[in-house]
Order: sequence, then structure tokens, then C-alpha cells
Amino acid sequence: MKPLERISFSAISERPALTLPAGKRLAVWVIVNVEEWDINETMPRTVLTPPAGGSPMPDIPNWAWHEYGNRVGFWRMLDVIDELGINATLAINGAAIDAYEPIAKAAKARNWEFIGHGFGQRNMQKVPDEAVDIAKTTEAIRAYTGKRPRGWLGPGLTETWNTPDILAEQGYEYVCDWVLDDQPVELRTRDGGCIVNVPYTQECNDVAMMLIQHHKASEYRDRAIDQFEQLYADAKDSARVMALVVHPYIMGAPHRLRYFREALAHIRAHDDVAFLTGEQILDWYKAARAAS
Repeated sequence: MKPLERISFSAISERPALTLPAGKRLAVWVIVNVEEWDINETMPRTVLTPPAGGSPMPDIPNWAWHEYGNRVGFWRMLDVIDELGINATLAINGAAIDAYEPIAKAAKARNWEFIGHGFGQRNMQKVPDEAVDIAKTTEAIRAYTGKRPRGWLGPGLTETWNTPDILAEQGYEYVCDWVLDDQPVELRTRDGGCIVNVPYTQECNDVAMMLIQHHKASEYRDRAIDQFEQLYADAKDSARVMALVVHPYIMGAPHRLRYFREALAHIRAHDDVAFLTGEQILDWYKAARAAS
């Protein structure tokens, strides 16, 4: 099914108002992406260009750059999230649960939501069998947490033409790849039903800011606060959703962590903002739609 067949255009100004519980006006969710990068394959991203070009294997410098995040950076970020009392969402490769079990253990102990993020960090258009990859990821999360994941984030937000259909058929209720709105929207699926897209972000995403646009570390704080202030203002008549996306090897680096903390602390200071997980946003949206 092509994108224009999945979703109809909808101007946010013409929709019925959405109201969050307890007088909250903005829902904020923090997504921590934990991935396994296969040392036997080309690295998904690079910090150093190989001296002679090409894609050498093993690519020790770039593999180690990412590995630092899971060994050290995640734990710095975890301290900040704990300090501010935030229940985050863990977008995790299925293979990363075994590879980095202490991370999965820490997230499970804090009752974070686990969402599927591919079995390994590979473009979904290049996996041998997309349905199998999704099923393996689902089972890895279910086996570890005792609960099937309800949400999915494609590695690098990648999808095939069939991804929303396969996800719905395998029991997923929401996806994050369609970054096109500040409120949840419904994507039609081939079985006649739908899957909800929960707002994600490419703008307040450390990959975009630090690795692609090459901003200084403080850009994360500045942009997150600016994004928050505008969405907070927009939400005066109808609730909005804001996502903050981080990766341990990026925002968990020593010189960047303070800006992650400062952005979250600024938002946390507002009593009428709800920090939710993806599934909590989904449940609120479904209840609001049913009541309207």
C-alpha cells in the first residue's frame, strides 16, 4: 500500500480537540535507542572516515565508537533519567537484548517500555525476510520482559511498502516511523484495520543534530527547549506530543550529557506536562478518540 493510500491529509487546526488527563497540556516521551552493530558488517554510521576510503572490515574505530555508548554512555544517561524521575521508552534491537543484557535489565527494573527496533541495526529494506526479522525481534522482547511489544521503530526509520501491514498482522499497535504530525494519526492497513503512528522526531534527535548536521553539543538543549516552548504554546487548545530521541554513543558522550540533562530539567519544571511512554500515549489517544 502506497503512503497516500495509508493516510489521508488532515489539518491539525480542523480536528476535534484532544485533552490529556489531569489538566496536562503536552505529552513528552523520551526514547533511548540501543542497538547492536555487527562487527562483521559495514558500520551503520561512522565518526572516522577510513584513511584509504572504502568500507574496511573489521572497522574497529567506528565499531568501538558505538560500543562506548553501551558500555559507558548509557549509564550516564540513566543517571539523568533516574534523577528526574522519568519513565523512558527503550527502542532496542532484538539482538541487543542478549548482547547488552545489563542495559535490558536496567530498563526492565525501571519498568521502561520496550519497543521493537529491528533484530539488528540494518535497513529494513535490506533484511532477507522482513516478517521474520520483526517476529524475531518481537520474540526476543517477549522472552526477556514477559510482554509482547506494542510499538515499533524501524532502524533509521526505514520501512518497506508492507511494513505497517506486517506489524499490524503480528500484533503491533503503533509505529513511530511516520514523522509527519504532532498528534497520533492512524495508518490504514491491508486487512482493513489500522495501526497508530505515535509522533516521533527527526528534529530533536541526536543523530540528526550531532552526526548529520554537525552542531555543537549545546544545540541539543537549545533546540529541545525551543521545540518544547512552541509545542507547549500550540497545545493551549488541543494536546500535542513531543518526542526526545537519544542514543548512548551520542548524548552519552561526556561533553554532551549536560545538555541532555538541562533540556529535560527545563521541561520537567512544568507541572502541566506529562512524561509518558509510547504505549501510554497510545492508550490515551485511543480513549480520547473513543470518547469523541
